[in-house]
Amino acid sequence: MNTLVTGIAELVTNDPSLGVVHDAALVVDDGSVAWVGSAGDAPPADRRTDLGGRTVVPGFVDSHAHLVFAGDRSAEFEARMSGARYDGGGIGTTVAATRAATDDELRGRLRALVAEMRAQGTTTVEVKSGYGLTVDDEARCLRLAAELTPETTFLGAHVVPAEYAGRADEYVALVTGPMLAACAPHARWVDVFCEPASAHAFDGDQARAVLAAGRDAGLGLRVHANQLSAGPGVQLAVELGAASADHCTHLTAADVDALAAGTTVATLLPGVEFSTRSPYPDARRLLEAGVTVALATDCNPGSCFTSSMAFCIALAVREMRMTPAEALWSATAGGAAALRRTDVGHLGVGARADLAVVDAPSFRHLAYRPGVPIVHALELAGRH
Repeated sequence: MNTLVTGIAELVTNDPSLGVVHDAALVVDDGSVAWVGSAGDAPPADRRTDLGGRTVVPGFVDSHAHLVFAGDRSAEFEARMSGARYDGGGIGTTVAATRAATDDELRGRLRALVAEMRAQGTTTVEVKSGYGLTVDDEARCLRLAAELTPETTFLGAHVVPAEYAGRADEYVALVTGPMLAACAPHARWVDVFCEPASAHAFDGDQARAVLAAGRDAGLGLRVHANQLSAGPGVQLAVELGAASADHCTHLTAADVDALAAGTTVATLLPGVEFSTRSPYPDARRLLEAGVTVALATDCNPGSCFTSSMAFCIALAVREMRMTPAEALWSATAGGAAALRRTDVGHLGVGARADLAVVDAPSFRHLAYRPGVPIVHALELAGRH
C-alpha cells in the first residue's frame, strides 16, 4: 500500500539544489519516494496523511556521532565554561566507564540516544566506537552500534589509552593488527583522531598507518582533522581519498585548496565549539572555495553532548555565516555525501522516504527558532 502525504506548505527536496516546492505533496511506496509535486497534481493513493500546512525536509543525516559509551562528564563541561581548555584528555574517563559497563547498559543508552535523535528529525546516523580501546571492547561497541545503523565506524585510534602511555607506536600496532581484525567485520568505516597538538591523540605518520590498514581491510576512510590546531589531518584525508575530514576548525590556505580540489567532504561540528568555547570553523571560506560541507552533531559525552541537528543548523547560521538554506543542505545532502550515500539526504523519486516534519511554514524556522522542538521524523503506517 502507498501513502499520499499532503498538506505540505513547503517541501524541501534537495533535488536539485535546495529544490523547494510550495503547496506540495509526495507519495511514499514501500519505503521510497514514488512521486513529488504540487498537491493539485497528486495521484490517488491507498492512504493519505495530511500535515496541515507544515514543512517537510529530508531527514537529517548525522554523519559524526559517538553514541556507545557509559558515564558522565558534566563536571568537565562545567570546568570548560570556567576556562579549562579542551585537549581530549577527558576521553579516558569515558573509556574507563565504558569498559566497566555491561552490554545491556551500553545498548540501553545507545538506543535512547538514537530515539532522541529521531524525535528531532534525524533519520540516518553514523556511530563510532572509540571508548573501549581494547580488542574486545572495541568489537563489542561496534556490534552494538550495528544493531541500529549500517554506518558504523571503527575508531580504535581515538586516543592512546592510559595503559599504553608513552608507547603510542605500540598501541598503533595493536589498532592496525588484532583490533582491526576483530572490528572490521562490524564496521563500514575507519577513523583516527589526527591531532599532533594533543598529547593524547595521533600524529600524521600514526594516522596514515591506521588509515592505510583500514583501507586494506576494506573499510572506507574518515578523519578527525585539524580540530585543535592546523596539522596534517585534512591534507592526509584528501590524499587518501577519505570520504570526510571532520572538525576542520583550523585550516591553512593549502588545506582549503586541497579540499576544493578533492572529493573529501568537510564535516563541521559547531556544537563542539559551542561546548568547548573554541573558535568556530569558517564555513563561509569553505563554501566560497567550492568545498562540499556537511554538518553533524558529534554527539558525545565530553566535547559536545547534543543530539540536535536543528541546534547545529542554528549555530551554523549564527556563528559560521551559513545561510539557512546552506545549513539545511549541509545537514541533509551534505551528511549523505560525507557517508557516500545517494539514497538519503534528499527527497527525489527513488530516495528513502525519510521525512522530517517542521511545525512551521518554512524550513527557515530551524534556525529562526533555536532550541524549540519543532522538528521530528515522520512515522508512516506500513513504513519498513
